[in-house]
Amino acid sequence: MVALKFLTPEQKQFWRDNGYIKLTNVYSLKEMNEISYAYNELFERKHRENLAGLESAWIGEEMKKAAGYIDYTVKSIHNLQMHSAVFTRAITHPNLLDVLEDVMDTEDILLHHTKAHIKPPEKGAPYLMHQDYHYFSHNKHTMLAVFLHLDDTTPENGGLAVYPGSHKLGPLTDHGVTDEKGERYHYVDPEKYPLSKAVPVSAKKDEIIVFSYLLLHGSYLNLSEKSRRMFLLQVRAADDEPTEDVHKSPCQGLLLRGRNVYKDTSMANRFTH
Repeated sequence: MVALKFLTPEQKQFWRDNGYIKLTNVYSLKEMNEISYAYNELFERKHRENLAGLESAWIGEEMKKAAGYIDYTVKSIHNLQMHSAVFTRAITHPNLLDVLEDVMDTEDILLHHTKAHIKPPEKGAPYLMHQDYHYFSHNKHTMLAVFLHLDDTTPENGGLAVYPGSHKLGPLTDHGVTDEKGERYHYVDPEKYPLSKAVPVSAKKDEIIVFSYLLLHGSYLNLSEKSRRMFLLQVRAADDEPTEDVHKSPCQGLLLRGRNVYKDTSMANRFTH
C-alpha cells in the first residue's frame, strides 16, 4: 500500500464501496480555462475539417427508445494529447496522479486512451448502462476512467448516471449491438439495469468523477439549451494486461507515473530490444 497523498480515509472507503468518487480542486482555475479553451478550439477545427467523422452516438432500438425517438447525436474526438500539449499537461498533472495513485494503490500507472464528448443542445445522445470492461477487458480489472466536467452537469443536460457498488458484480453479460461496419456498441440488459433507475451524479465545472471500468454507468439525453462538454482519461496499473489485443490508440502504454518493470503487451514493448 502506498502512502496517503490526496484522498482522505473516508474518500478511499467510499471508492471501495461504490466504485466511483467525485473530486474537486484537482486543477486550478487557470488550468481549467486553458483546458476549456483548447477543447473548444479543437472541436471547432475538427468540425470544419470533418463533421461526419465526429459522430459517436450509439445505434439500435434500445438507444432510440432511450432518446425518445428524436434525432439524437454526440460529437467525439479521441487522443486529445496528440492535438494539444494542454491535454498532455492535464493527464500528467501531479494532483491528478496523486489521486490515481491513491485510488489504484500503485504508483505504476499507464495511459490507455483519452477522448472528449460534446452533447449538443436538445438532442445530445444518451448512453445506456454499460461497463467499459467490454471494450477493453484486462486481467486484474485495474482500468478506470477519469471524467473531467467542463460544464456544470445535471440529468437535464446529459449528466452521468451510475449504479453504485455495481463494480462488485464483476463483468456482466453484453447485450449490445453491432453496426454494418462491424463496430460493437456494448451495454448491459436495459430491462434489468435501466437508465431510469440509475443514480444521477451531478457535478460542477472542474469536478472530476473517477470510476472503475466495471461500474455500471450511462448518461442522460441533453434536453437543455446548452452543450455539455466532457474530457475522459482512462488508465490502468502497469502490472495489469489486456485479455485481447484491441482498442489500440496513440501513446497507449505511456508511463504517467512510476516504473514499468512488468511483462507488457503494449506497443511500448516493441521498442525495448
